[in-house]
Amino acid sequence: MTPTSSRTARIRALAQHDVAEAQRALSALLGDLFGMNPDNVRINFDKYSLNSLNGFFDSDGKAYFFKFHQEEREEAMAGEYYRAEILTSAGLPVDQPVHMSTEPGEQILVYDRRTDPRFSDVLFALDAEDDPEKRRQAVLAERDLCAKLLDVYRETLHPVTIAQVSAEPIHRLFHERLIDADTRASPGGRLADFYIGKRFIFPDVELDWGRLCRLKFVVNGRPYQSSIGELFDAAATRLRPERLADAGGVVAHGDAHNANVWYVERAGRAQLSFFDPAFAGSHVPTLLAEVKATFHNIFAHPFWLYDPVAATQAFRAQARLEGDHLHVDTDWDLSPVRRDLLEVKATALWRPLLLELKRRDMLPADWRTVLRLGLFLSPTLVMNLRAGARSHTPVSSLIAFSVAVMVGSEPDGGADRMTDFLDRIDPERA
Repeated sequence: MTPTSSRTARIRALAQHDVAEAQRALSALLGDLFGMNPDNVRINFDKYSLNSLNGFFDSDGKAYFFKFHQEEREEAMAGEYYRAEILTSAGLPVDQPVHMSTEPGEQILVYDRRTDPRFSDVLFALDAEDDPEKRRQAVLAERDLCAKLLDVYRETLHPVTIAQVSAEPIHRLFHERLIDADTRASPGGRLADFYIGKRFIFPDVELDWGRLCRLKFVVNGRPYQSSIGELFDAAATRLRPERLADAGGVVAHGDAHNANVWYVERAGRAQLSFFDPAFAGSHVPTLLAEVKATFHNIFAHPFWLYDPVAATQAFRAQARLEGDHLHVDTDWDLSPVRRDLLEVKATALWRPLLLELKRRDMLPADWRTVLRLGLFLSPTLVMNLRAGARSHTPVSSLIAFSVAVMVGSEPDGGADRMTDFLDRIDPERA
């Protein structure tokens, strides 16, 4: 099967301009794969589905929810999708699908339909309007989940071979998006598709890629050491699968952004459970296991990644060029609930995990660099951040690249929120 013949790829493309035809094609796919009689198929256009499609349908009197993830050229990629049983066996809370297809180009999950909200929706509401009691419940739920994750990471942490690590599908979220699928050279993949040779429009400044990639950012007066181009080059080298065996591997979901997490309220306390484990694995590089969740559930908010229009209305951002520096002035910051979640991630998960790696003599000296590069790739290659390319505006695009640089690069003197976070989790610090 070639990439152009992938049915999921065609359905995603159809959904952008002909929803009715996409729903008919999806009905046929569900029927072929699972022997069902799909009726009333509805594609759900939600802001969190950056690389996936989800929605609802009925069959033989029952209501279902479907979701599939689709990467470019995935038919040529190795590794398995959707190994939910790995997470369940390890003791993590995972919603099990009633039907599943894992064939490249036709990988899709079908669940019994639920009325519980996703954690992403609960937190989005708190971003828009803070409620201290609801925030407390949400943060407690996150802390409980982090405790379960930490137990699993400690129990499953083990030395891994290069072959084991390289076979994990999580690399499709990081290194595979930097390289050409055929030549394995960088720049390629989404990096080339999104940015190379393109123009970037910010408030009061327009740049081509050749200039932007070399500029050093100065955000609210704080200069950063690495340019965007330098960060992509460093990631292409350090995040190669064969380089990530040095910190061992764990059982992990790998892509646990909160649109893949149910929020269930029972007896006055909220509980979280995963679904859509497209990139789950048994040998996930330890330092990448929580990177996507850390970025997408905290630094991507409020608004700018998933709802650029709301970010443009809520925040200001201005750019000016001075020599080889792009100065950015913005009032964007984490909301109260995201700051609380960052504290939980630091104290309840990252710090004890790094301490465990250090205790077992498995912590690379450059662990900060690995985390920063993974965090940098999380927004820049999950969607096109250029204004006008998809949903970004000049304001949200400028915020996006500024946040990406802030998480990816060390500041040139002083400390920022990311530096404070890394200091909090550093096992060498008291």
